[in-house]
Amino acid sequence: MLREAFQDLNRLRQIAQIVARHGFGAYLDRTRLGELLRREGVPVPVVEGAGGPGEPVPPPEDEPGRKTAARFRRLLVDLGPTFIKLGQLLSSRPDILPSHWVDELSELQDAVPAIPLSEVRAEIERGLKRRVEDCFASLEEAPLASASIAQVHRATTHEGAQVVVKVQRPHIRQRIEADLQLLYTLAQLVESVIEETGIYTPTGIVEEFDRAIHEELDFANEAENARQMAEASRARAYVVIPKVHDALSSSTVLTLDYVEGVKLSEVTAEAGYDVEAVARTIIEVAFRQLFEDGLFHGDPHPGNILVLPGNRIALLDFGLVGRLTRPMQESLVTLIMAVALRDPNTVARVLNRIGVPADHTPITAFRADIGAILDRYLGLKLEEIRTSTLLRDLLDLAVKHKIRIPKEYAVLSKASVTVEGIIRRLYPRLDILEVGMPYARELLLSRFNPTDASGTLMKSLLKLQGLAEDLPAQLSQILMDLESGKFRVNVRSESLDRIAENVSTLSLTLFLGLVASGLSVAAFLVFSRALAGWPGLPLVAGAALVLSGVLFGGGLVLWLSSRPRRKISVRRLFKH
Repeated sequence: MLREAFQDLNRLRQIAQIVARHGFGAYLDRTRLGELLRREGVPVPVVEGAGGPGEPVPPPEDEPGRKTAARFRRLLVDLGPTFIKLGQLLSSRPDILPSHWVDELSELQDAVPAIPLSEVRAEIERGLKRRVEDCFASLEEAPLASASIAQVHRATTHEGAQVVVKVQRPHIRQRIEADLQLLYTLAQLVESVIEETGIYTPTGIVEEFDRAIHEELDFANEAENARQMAEASRARAYVVIPKVHDALSSSTVLTLDYVEGVKLSEVTAEAGYDVEAVARTIIEVAFRQLFEDGLFHGDPHPGNILVLPGNRIALLDFGLVGRLTRPMQESLVTLIMAVALRDPNTVARVLNRIGVPADHTPITAFRADIGAILDRYLGLKLEEIRTSTLLRDLLDLAVKHKIRIPKEYAVLSKASVTVEGIIRRLYPRLDILEVGMPYARELLLSRFNPTDASGTLMKSLLKLQGLAEDLPAQLSQILMDLESGKFRVNVRSESLDRIAENVSTLSLTLFLGLVASGLSVAAFLVFSRALAGWPGLPLVAGAALVLSGVLFGGGLVLWLSSRPRRKISVRRLFKH
């Protein structure tokens, strides 16, 4: 236990040094981390410069937000694999960070030096419980890729199949577990001094990252994602999903078919490729997954897409997969249609329904802001509208009005931005909205098809029937309660509750102060010459003075604790 505590403290010192070195020393000191380190006997790291010798460097207020985001990205790289993964998670959440921060964090790459083949073989044998020679006929020494969590090697099975083997790095789980504990501590420190955390708290973000990183550490989840996506795409000849070799896979080893293809960066018209056909195939796959399967690739960047002969594509890496239920798909279609028709009322209602709004979110102000966004695109042709910008604007607006959007929609937004960037590079004249509208229209019309397998129309009719049957009885009950005087309306106001709490604290403080003052005056009277001859009274007077001091101290603590504390503003970090 002492060894683990020492390692955590040493890691905390390393984090503090790196944070200060990248110019975030002022935030480090204000989040009480400097105080914590000093209490543990660790010298607080500082950076000499603008803050003067021995003082933390203050954040450069005049620095553009994009440069701050770039410094934060470099900070995460220096902090190591866990923090790189945290940055990658944040880059997939445009509902949490501003768009220029998402763009900057999207450039995070976790390529690291390769580990020796001997260690790879040892991890394969540990994960599969067999010798490497019993699993594979050959295993190439040079890795295809080397990331912070896993390393990928090409291999051949005893049946002659060409495969890729993804092997988890040694001891990576232990390191991530240790860093997660520190992340929770840092999140709690930040949360205690942050002025506004909005609808996402630092602890909540770390908890979500905790779940995501543990899912990624268990390769069985990625294997299941690949199997489900392959099953959903089985009838589509234009897309290839690598097959999972279950007998050669475990929670730390994943074996899939090797797919021979061309990287998207090499697909150009000059090289002889039909770039329009490739672009249409990518859109076809994306919209079929979105509107038919409800299962889509959450990270379709160019490195995860290969182009095959016949303008087909292959998808790779299924660590991040988004899932949409049928109601979520229908809400998305309604949202797309409302945006296309420039109907701010419907857009506001849909976003309010799919999200989790705060109690005090005014729908009228939300609707007005949506109308302003849609007016910005008024008069533009479909080919002139950047759908990624529109989606980001709507997500930013939802966060501004304290509406928590489910992470599936945030992952979808990030994926759509990535796909749009690919399409605009391949064939910029292709209109994504125009190509995708038939899929949305098809799903929308299927809601009113009596033969629809999901029974959406029948479910709606049953709800209407139940409402028609229950409404008269409910209205009758309300009228009876009104007549008998049992009908009550409870009104709650956070401002009034806060005032009542302050008044209660003030009253208690005044009471303690009056009692302490009375005891002090009585004690001094006892100590006066007129009463000094009374036996035993000096002891009573001393006890009264001690009690008055305790009461005075209690009143002072109550008064100090009731005062609002000045906290850090997050907007300073995001918008300088």
